[in-house]
Amino acid sequence: MAWTLLAILAVPLAYGAAGYVSGFIPVNDNWREAKQGVTIYVETNGVHTSLILPIAAEGIDWRGLVSPNDLADPRYAGDHYGFGWGERRFYLNTPTWADLDARTVIRATIGSDETLVHVDHVVRPFPDRWRRPLRLSSDEYRRLSAYIRASFAPGRPKPIPGYTPSDIFYEGRGHYDAITTCNEWTGAALRATGVRVGAWTPFESGVMRWFR
Repeated sequence: MAWTLLAILAVPLAYGAAGYVSGFIPVNDNWREAKQGVTIYVETNGVHTSLILPIAAEGIDWRGLVSPNDLADPRYAGDHYGFGWGERRFYLNTPTWADLDARTVIRATIGSDETLVHVDHVVRPFPDRWRRPLRLSSDEYRRLSAYIRASFAPGRPKPIPGYTPSDIFYEGRGHYDAITTCNEWTGAALRATGVRVGAWTPFESGVMRWFR
């Protein structure tokens, strides 16, 4: 019985340790922030990370995909969009952490092909302890935008009401599991862009520690 219990405990402990350590291992270690370019923001709420981009920059206008009119009240539209990605039921069934239950966590951890892109409408973002600025070159910004666009369902994805008047969900694509988490999506997007970040970032700390 004791060995069985130890084996059960060893799995999440090993996962946590691997996720924590890998966040310290840099990818794109020679990267340097562009002197000129597009300012984006890497944001966290303490658990979940997202990427804030201007609505239009470098010839890329997100309004063709994420229309302000998709909001219940377009007056809440912002001049920047905060993009996050995650498992569908986890997103829709947990508007607050108090709504989180074991069944939702287990289902998401095991794996799901039902994913959503979460979009926050942000007005004039500014740096603070939860939101760190990052300046990208034109090429880097285009690579990041392409990665985010590929996370939406093909065509014009279906909008789904969000938690507040200023946020909304869209049908996404990709497989979510314990390896490919919402924070790993952020880390993978930054790695694909060429930005220095952790090698594997299942936890928000593996993303945010690079942007202090």
